Amino acid sequence: MKGRQALVAAVVALVLSGCAGPIRNWIVATRIHQGAVALARGNVRDAELAYRLALRVDPKDPRARAGYVRASADLAQKMYAQAAFEDALATIRGGLKVDPQSVRLAGLKSEIENAKLKRAIVISNYPTYRAAGVEIARAYAALDTENKLVRLSLKRFNYTFDASDLTLAIKRSYIMQLDLERATNHLIAYRQVVTSGVPETAPEAGTRTTSLLPLP
Repeated sequence: MKGRQALVAAVVALVLSGCAGPIRNWIVATRIHQGAVALARGNVRDAELAYRLALRVDPKDPRARAGYVRASADLAQKMYAQAAFEDALATIRGGLKVDPQSVRLAGLKSEIENAKLKRAIVISNYPTYRAAGVEIARAYAALDTENKLVRLSLKRFNYTFDASDLTLAIKRSYIMQLDLERATNHLIAYRQVVTSGVPETAPEAGTRTTSLLPLP
């Protein structure tokens, strides 16, 4: 705490002694550098903060302004992908204050506002859409797991030359095919409810006769 107070006192002393310009330029340059490093590392939140702090010291610095607009757009895009619409729009508004003509910010703002409207419609048609979507996502994640097991059996055959590994891969492929059909049917019904509020009668799993694999 004492160290921080001493630093503040030193900065104040420099400002009072007529060194305000160099100190200000150094602070702005440091913040801009921090913002650029954060952007390069994909840390858009820290980048937005660094450029914002630079603008507090020198609101007219072109590098700080350009960096802040870019970081704001990147951060808003990340918030949008997390469905944090209000936070994303607030970030965009901050960026537009610096650059009201930003095409990227304006386009992103319009896209998020449209998404908000669509979400309101979805919720009105299907209040439990989120839980259903999570269930479908889990079903497809399980397919990834099954696919890895099939690939593992094929990899084992490359050094065991045991046909039982191929048999196991075939069995798992059949299971994966049925699971995929069920997940697809659920996805079709989910889309129908989301768009119209009236569930579509999806075909039962196993009713189709086509197969990707030959019968054993």
